[in-house]
Amino acid sequence: MSGFEGVLVSDQWLHSQLTQVELRSLKSRFVSAKNQNGKVTTGDLPNIMMKLKAFKERHSEEEIREILIESDPELCNEIDFESFLRAYLNVHGRSAEKVGVANNSSSFLKASTTTLRHTISESEKTLYVAHINSYLRDDPFLKNYLPLDPYSDDLFNLATDGVLLCKLINVAVPGTIDERAINTKRVLNLWERNENHTLCLNSAKAIGCTVVNIGTQDLVEGRPHLIVGLISQIIKIQLLADLNLRKTPQLLELVQESGDIEELINLPPEKILLKWMNYHLKKAGYKKTVSNFSSDLKDGEAYAYLLNVLAPEFCNPSTLATKDPYERAKLVLDHAERMDCKRYLTPKDIVEGSSTLNLAFVAQIFQQRSGFAVDGKKVAYAEMMADDVLTSREERCFRLWINSLGIVTYVNNVFEDVRNGWLLLEVLDKVSPGSVNWKHSSKPPIKMPFKKVENCNQVVRIGKQLKFSLVNVAGNDIVQGNKKLILAFLWQLMRYNILQLLKNLRSYSQGKEMTDSVILKWANSKVKGTGRASQIESFRDKSLTNGIFFLELLSAVEPRVVNWNLVTNGENDDEKRLNATYIISVARKLGCSIFLLPEDIIEVNPKMILTLTASIMYWSLQQPVEEVDISRSPATASTITDMSTTSSINGEDESSSLCSEVLNLSLDDTASDTTVSSVVENEGDLM
Repeated sequence: MSGFEGVLVSDQWLHSQLTQVELRSLKSRFVSAKNQNGKVTTGDLPNIMMKLKAFKERHSEEEIREILIESDPELCNEIDFESFLRAYLNVHGRSAEKVGVANNSSSFLKASTTTLRHTISESEKTLYVAHINSYLRDDPFLKNYLPLDPYSDDLFNLATDGVLLCKLINVAVPGTIDERAINTKRVLNLWERNENHTLCLNSAKAIGCTVVNIGTQDLVEGRPHLIVGLISQIIKIQLLADLNLRKTPQLLELVQESGDIEELINLPPEKILLKWMNYHLKKAGYKKTVSNFSSDLKDGEAYAYLLNVLAPEFCNPSTLATKDPYERAKLVLDHAERMDCKRYLTPKDIVEGSSTLNLAFVAQIFQQRSGFAVDGKKVAYAEMMADDVLTSREERCFRLWINSLGIVTYVNNVFEDVRNGWLLLEVLDKVSPGSVNWKHSSKPPIKMPFKKVENCNQVVRIGKQLKFSLVNVAGNDIVQGNKKLILAFLWQLMRYNILQLLKNLRSYSQGKEMTDSVILKWANSKVKGTGRASQIESFRDKSLTNGIFFLELLSAVEPRVVNWNLVTNGENDDEKRLNATYIISVARKLGCSIFLLPEDIIEVNPKMILTLTASIMYWSLQQPVEEVDISRSPATASTITDMSTTSSINGEDESSSLCSEVLNLSLDDTASDTTVSSVVENEGDLM
């Protein structure tokens, strides 16, 4: 259970400054250096720290040495792990100063959650508490604990059992979590809490949150800055959910010419919201263009014009007449309240230009009154422009998977964001470290078209080196946004990532190539080992539609994780959906990072079926042999998208017995799907 116990640090201040993910990584570095040299001195630190991603692009080894000399002029003292952490935080602080990190509040607009900025904006905390009180007040379980007091620690205390965060995810994207999988007893033990937090983090990734720096232990401990950072992302996703043509086809009113439609489709939600705001401001006679949710809104004039055009019946002439920005902000909020808009901010927040709260407020106005007329022709045209259902599902899956990898670029629209090649190079470098020649790569913004082609040519070149099926595919196909080719390439990339992760778990023994047929045989073997009769012939097997095989597989790898009283026979569409939804939540609760939808199981989408099976296998192979002990909950494991495997806390190597069950399988490599090419061809000639 080391994944749950975490790295213990006696100094509480140090413990509060770093997440368990960071502590495990730093512990691994420290133990490795100590094992190599017998001890660690301050003189060893510059070399160690230069290998850390946080420093290698910001400092030279000499700069780190100069920082450390201030505390140990001789750089010769032996240090323990906690001294190493203090030195790390010291250098990290200097690094933050160097790049001008001044903002110390949680960011609503940035997808990632930072760890070393712990001051929480009380206005933002109040916003989140008000949002939770409003949307979850009627929840059968949480109504006993609501409303929360925004001026106390109620939010953080309630979040420690994981129920609140899981329920909030379902408010943001209904149906993400099967609530039957949430542990909702009044008093939860440590294992049940851990299960809830594992379910929460994997589900948060599945709706688009970035949780790279958050571990379950951080949530169990109720770390305020991490909880607020996660909640801010969840609420942002909810507020911006309708800002796309599929949900709101009336957005076509924002474009003047047909050529602008594709640009609108590819804009991130925040940009669409600004475009919507400026569209109505222009109609209202406002002369300026709002380009951000901060400084451009400080004087309150834009809000006054916007609300006057959207809800003229509540117009107050005094709003624009007053010269005091604070008074104008008060009148703006009074106007919004008469429109039944939730008050996500105070006059002070408007005057100070809080981008987080202004974004939330504008999104709420859009949801309440978009100001669009219903034009049947435009609605029909927008629906025609939208991708087909399967293409949209696959784009969603790959977008969420890429965002879960922890790379620098955040993906809003796969088809648009891959066209300059840079994003794909980042992903390739993540799943196949060292494969990208960064000296021959161009970083966005890229103005010269041929530079985009060069990036994409390198993408195709690396793909061929990894044995992807890329017959007659050139970099220009990606630049031109060929959706069929982009989806086919991303599937091969995702599949390669999965197979490499599984291969790495057994590379210290036989190290044979991992193939689809090995995964299939493993799954059948696990289910058969429990005495059950279910077996599948392939990942296209139509018997998978009822979900029973996957529930038996999940029960085989962790007997206590499936509540069979909740399982149906899967004989009709409703029963199949209940089982499929439950499977996804149980797998995430176990520790699997997966991005499929219930429809993928019901319709037996072979790509998504493979990723689900492989994710369960990846989790299972990391468990100790004694995993059959059903009195304990599954340990939190690194997910299938976590590329940074670290040593255990004690610095011991993984036991080869972890994967003995795979090695004992009868592997027939000649009958296996050994090439990516064959998979793509089997998927219906995607190329």
